[in-house]
Amino acid sequence: MKLIKETVENVRYLTETTESGKKNLYIEGPFLVGEQANRNRRMYKIDTLREEVGRYTEEYIKSNRALGELGHPDTPTINLERVCIKIESLREDDQNRFIGKAKVLETPYGNIVKNFIDSGVSLGVSSRGMGSLIPGQDGINIVADDFRLATAADIVADPSAPDAFVR
Repeated sequence: MKLIKETVENVRYLTETTESGKKNLYIEGPFLVGEQANRNRRMYKIDTLREEVGRYTEEYIKSNRALGELGHPDTPTINLERVCIKIESLREDDQNRFIGKAKVLETPYGNIVKNFIDSGVSLGVSSRGMGSLIPGQDGINIVADDFRLATAADIVADPSAPDAFVR
């Protein structure tokens, strides 16, 4: 199995105010893209993503353990010291994408992300997982059905997936 990392750039920022007046910052946009080759020359079958997003939702999102880091480490393990977001949902749209929503946390790295957003920096998200690659046509590798997400989103400056920038 290989470490597989993909980045998406089309994410938007949301601010929600709680009853106590506290403001929470969220990012939302396409976190995972299927049936389309990305800049890393990999393609995910939508059925593979659908199955893995279901497992990830049950095991991580529903138990409040779906976390993402600032930057994109070369390991499948989540480093709690670098966590900046908590992924709250993933839903499939009609364009073979999974739209994610994540809360920007009040951690040291979450505060860096908030400062970037406040300063107008364009940020992307990138998934990270483990799996096998199957050689395909034109040098495009197909991600095999053994794919497992470590995280649906890390915050990155230069995503590889189509439309992976967050807003």
